[in-house]
Amino acid sequence: MAENKRDYYEVLGVSKDASTDDIKRAYRKSAMKYHPDRNPGDKAAEEKFKEVGEAYEVLSDPDKRARYDQYGFAGVDPNFGAGAGGYGGSGFGGFGDFGDLGDIFGEFFGGGRSRGGQQNVPRRGENVMTRLELSFEEAAFGCEKEVAAQRIENCSACNGSGSADGVIETCGQCRGTGQVRSVQNFMGMQMQSTTTCPSCGGRGKVIKTPCGVCKGKGKVRKTNRVKVKIPAGVDQGQSVRVRGEGCVGSNGGPSGDLLVEVFIKRHPIFTRDNYDVLCEVPITFTQAALGARIQVPTLDGKVEFEIPEGTQTGREFVLRDKGIPEVGNPRRRGNHRFSVVVETPTHLTKEQKDLLRQLEGTTQETPKRKRFSDLVKDLFD
Repeated sequence: MAENKRDYYEVLGVSKDASTDDIKRAYRKSAMKYHPDRNPGDKAAEEKFKEVGEAYEVLSDPDKRARYDQYGFAGVDPNFGAGAGGYGGSGFGGFGDFGDLGDIFGEFFGGGRSRGGQQNVPRRGENVMTRLELSFEEAAFGCEKEVAAQRIENCSACNGSGSADGVIETCGQCRGTGQVRSVQNFMGMQMQSTTTCPSCGGRGKVIKTPCGVCKGKGKVRKTNRVKVKIPAGVDQGQSVRVRGEGCVGSNGGPSGDLLVEVFIKRHPIFTRDNYDVLCEVPITFTQAALGARIQVPTLDGKVEFEIPEGTQTGREFVLRDKGIPEVGNPRRRGNHRFSVVVETPTHLTKEQKDLLRQLEGTTQETPKRKRFSDLVKDLFD
């Protein structure tokens, strides 16, 4: 199986000493590029999406990454050292739980620890992650979206048994215990040890005719489409959890969850500061000098607001409770904060220039200009 695989670091386009954040950024970039929603009907993109997901599942987990760095693909292969049939394995293709691989390596390299019977313990399936792009308004007020994510499911062809004919036999060597005992003489003393059964890999069961679809694993990788309710107020980088929509559990264990990470598109007018909405509103020199009623864009539409005379560029005004609803408490909202920018007129006519010169001749020196002039005088005189 490893012969057809590309190196996981190569798949994500990162170096082997890449940090966790580097790996996460690389995954996000590739996942967005090859996501099925962006490449409908493109089988090549779908395969790339699967490949990227598999690489991320391994490299984002410190334990799996360490095993991969040391042993290669074998280190994260759930069937490594498992014996006949691969029945009931707890891991699959980078998405499963490989917590017992340390015991397997121990048996091969002298550890002598036994993991017999562990395969029959119910195990929760792993979580899966996907990314969802939302508009500014969708994130602010919440919405319902359909997302696609790769997960591990029970094989429908064999109902998750891994057997093509449904026949699963008790292992003849360990008699279903998953363990074998051996006795050795050491300095005249009999020493008894217990190890994992080599015939069934500690499962206690043997499949004579593996399922042709899942190759005896009992599980397959599929793209799952789920409707997700996005709560009002969700912010960039936050994740929405959908219970039970992750990988299927093993031995009757519960399924994992789906984590939907939110990415918010850039808005042409608004930016966000926690639950406050920010924007800039351009005004004319006359409006700033004399005061005026202006229209301010908000998430709820246009709002009329009266700015006072003598308003300076950069002055901020606040519209209470016109911001983004709080997650879990949509009745509470942030504020809408806008700052004004006084635009200097351009392409003036001769008459307009003459009027401005008359105005300049009658305008008193402003406090800021006077203070600036005094500072310059003190500095250079």
